[in-house]
Amino acid sequence: MHTVAVLALDSVVPFDLATPIEVFGRTRLPDGRAAYRVLVCGAGEVDAGPFVIRPTHGLDALREADTIVVPGCTDVAPPPPPVLDALRGAASRGTRIASICGGAFVLAATGLLDGLRATTHWIAAAELARRHPAVVVDPDVLYVDNGQLLTSAGAAAGLDLCLHLVRRDHGSAVAADAARLSVVPLEREGGQAQFIVHDLPPAPRGCALEPVLRWMEENAGRDLALADIAARAGMSARSLNRRFKEQTGSTPLQWLHRARIRRAQHLLETTDHPVERISAQVGFGSPTAFRERFRRVVGTSPLAYRGAFRS
Repeated sequence: MHTVAVLALDSVVPFDLATPIEVFGRTRLPDGRAAYRVLVCGAGEVDAGPFVIRPTHGLDALREADTIVVPGCTDVAPPPPPVLDALRGAASRGTRIASICGGAFVLAATGLLDGLRATTHWIAAAELARRHPAVVVDPDVLYVDNGQLLTSAGAAAGLDLCLHLVRRDHGSAVAADAARLSVVPLEREGGQAQFIVHDLPPAPRGCALEPVLRWMEENAGRDLALADIAARAGMSARSLNRRFKEQTGSTPLQWLHRARIRRAQHLLETTDHPVERISAQVGFGSPTAFRERFRRVVGTSPLAYRGAFRS
């Protein structure tokens, strides 16, 4: 039987800890047998925030595991050396290791993710990239499968990752049954990008571009060209591009597209307007161009976004 060891560290997030225990613990093979043996491993009593847990197994039990799952912790400081050594040793033996949410910080601290693509909760992605520049951080996806090493985004993305592992191990039929038991789809459309709040590129308060930025946001629904924006700013297109790069890190048209997408998200969440109408309302020349830009920024289609976020 495939053994899954769930690593419980101090400040573990209870949801992240419970997800692999529940998914793998409830998965059944077609003949009714349990598909996995699940162990909870730790270096002693674990502070889980509102309660304390006592893992049934120590770190030595990681040697028995075919898969190790590292849940996220509210404290993303590097774990104790014995934990890092145990994970490195498991990797050297070929054990599959997966992280949920902030568990990617633990894997990154071992050096195992260096040179690999990885993800974590979108709100922590920039910090993961800052601390571990050798890791290629992708904040837009629900999970990343590198074969032996896997990482997932926050909270519910741990479900996506665990179901993906079940499908890898036992096929789609067993995974679909596990998904039904968890009352979630086997696959979700779109990635983590649809949950990210896409702020407009900031500009320093009182900067020279502040009036033209307000004007662009107020007029985002119009058919604005770079020449129109430059005329409003009272400068050449070349100077405008340079100023935008300096003060917002973006180009005028990139900034405008982001403002339009934000407006489109609001309309999709709060109105029944067809996508074609919203496309025109936010200033895109065609519904096709709007759908392509929306998917590029948000990671899913306008209709799928509306289905997920309609209030």
